[in-house]
Amino acid sequence: MTEEEKGVNKPVIYSYPMVRYTDMDETMRKDVMEVCTNACEKHTANNEMCAKMIKEILDKKFGASWHVVVGEGFGFELSYEVKKLLYMFFAGTLAVCVWKCS
Repeated sequence: MTEEEKGVNKPVIYSYPMVRYTDMDETMRKDVMEVCTNACEKHTANNEMCAKMIKEILDKKFGASWHVVVGEGFGFELSYEVKKLLYMFFAGTLAVCVWKCS
């Protein structure tokens, strides 16, 4: 049996949202994750439309000045309001960073 057949070298691909970092309270985190997941599922081929959908919904739901980055292979350093940051991965390599800064 080879190493590939044993699953030794296979990358792990998550099919569910995985939070990398957040400081949001539990109820806000669940709401924001649901919005992000729905947008990523709806706009699988267009990250720009996905980010726009997330921003518009969060602005309506939690007030203005939300910022969203959706993509692969990016880094960031930002200023944000306390308890208003979520960084998650969806479907393996697609990252979503959502924060509020007014």
